Amino acid sequence: MKLYFSPGACSMADHIALHEAGLSFDHEKVDLKAKRTESGIDYLTINPKGYVPALTIDSGETLTENVAILDWIAHQDGALKPSGAMGHTYLLQALAYISTEIHKSFKPFFAGAEEDEKTKAAETILKRMNYLADTMKGDFMFGSDVSAADCYLFVMLLWAQKNGVEVPAKLEALRDRMRERPAVQKAMTHEGMM
Repeated sequence: MKLYFSPGACSMADHIALHEAGLSFDHEKVDLKAKRTESGIDYLTINPKGYVPALTIDSGETLTENVAILDWIAHQDGALKPSGAMGHTYLLQALAYISTEIHKSFKPFFAGAEEDEKTKAAETILKRMNYLADTMKGDFMFGSDVSAADCYLFVMLLWAQKNGVEVPAKLEALRDRMRERPAVQKAMTHEGMM
């Protein structure tokens, strides 16, 4: 199994989740501008979409998109999703919200937008982060245990911190708890961020 990532990109969520799940995998950095992997492979032959993440699983199939990859990882481990009959559905709901409502809202910060666009984006992100803070069930999104959604949210919280975007105190505390987890530290070390 191999994860294709770019340091600090959204693919870090999958990197963390793979470590949290205790899965054995290789990882390879991708130069997103050149569309080449660290070993020199044309990345478009791995993921024609041209962005990270991509996860080639042991069957040889390649998964893309955070929601799909994080869902797949959660099913391998079982512990990275909420328990109960609706656990899988709640995980998908959280992953979709993070992906479509928070992740996409950071675009002005990465696209060289004007300051007023960044200000509007920051307001939107705070509003959406407030919703997550208000619906948290404990130290993590679904209670006392980390989930695949927490891995994704952690990366969004790092982006917020890097770009000076305000987030609720409950989510700052979640970010700090996540940063202390061995899986997070291992992924950040692999990505050259520690």
